[in-house]
Amino acid sequence: MLASSASSPQDGSTVSRKSSSGSTSTRGLTVPSGGEYSAIGGGGRTSSGRSSTFGTSSSGSRHRRPTQYLSRLADVQQMDVQSALDQMKTLLTTRPHIVYKTSYYRKQTKNHWARDDPAFCVLQVLFLIVSSIAYGISFRITASSVVGFVINSIVWHWLVAGVIIATLGREIANRHLTVHQSSSHVRQSVEWLYAFDIHCNAFFPLFIVLYVVQFFMLPLILGQSFLALIIANILYAVAFAWYWYITHLGYRALPFLSNTEVFLFPCAAVALVFVLNLIGYPFNLGWNAARIMAHVYFDS
Repeated sequence: MLASSASSPQDGSTVSRKSSSGSTSTRGLTVPSGGEYSAIGGGGRTSSGRSSTFGTSSSGSRHRRPTQYLSRLADVQQMDVQSALDQMKTLLTTRPHIVYKTSYYRKQTKNHWARDDPAFCVLQVLFLIVSSIAYGISFRITASSVVGFVINSIVWHWLVAGVIIATLGREIANRHLTVHQSSSHVRQSVEWLYAFDIHCNAFFPLFIVLYVVQFFMLPLILGQSFLALIIANILYAVAFAWYWYITHLGYRALPFLSNTEVFLFPCAAVALVFVLNLIGYPFNLGWNAARIMAHVYFDS
């Protein structure tokens, strides 16, 4: 869990170092250095001794950020693709929370938590296009059906689901999980773009399991045996539990939120459905998630 105080991070396993180019490297993730700040995490202090505001940004910066984000979307040369790839690799390790440590650097240097580089989103969309086409070729569907599956994957599975989950997560966090401080403190809140960043981070491991690993296991998991059912349902259970675990880490990284364990509740629901499915199999009530996916998207 990330430290929320104004002192140095409590996680002694994280080592930061300043490179000659002025950037700070944290476990392989290159992030901007907070030159004028003496601490990472919580409300740090500037070199002049004044406490930095950790909660809000100016209205001008709030209006500029979406415009800057879209302008960088149209200019590939402005995207830091290597940094995005590094973050994706980190999300698949045993220490995915390190990705969220870069948010502290952004808050310290740019006064916002969310990414201002669209490279992470662009790469996810490209990966979805390639994998969706591969599925279409594998199931030998028509070209129009392939286009439809690509659109479904990008628009519904990634974008619409992400907008809904980010909006609900942000509302839950801001309404029920914010730590109320004294009236002298500025009330802090979760940025919507940061909530969507959390979705993008959480979606990547799900993509790896359900779009990549599942693809290579299709000959096995599309069978009608009990073994096929177990393996397929384990894949889906792991993917969705992983998604909510990364989501939980994203909200837990914010020092002004408490009780963020509520974002782990869906993991319990996933486990319950998995167990009930196993219990129901002898009574012909079990279902194979992979076969359902194939029927919904690829059965003509």
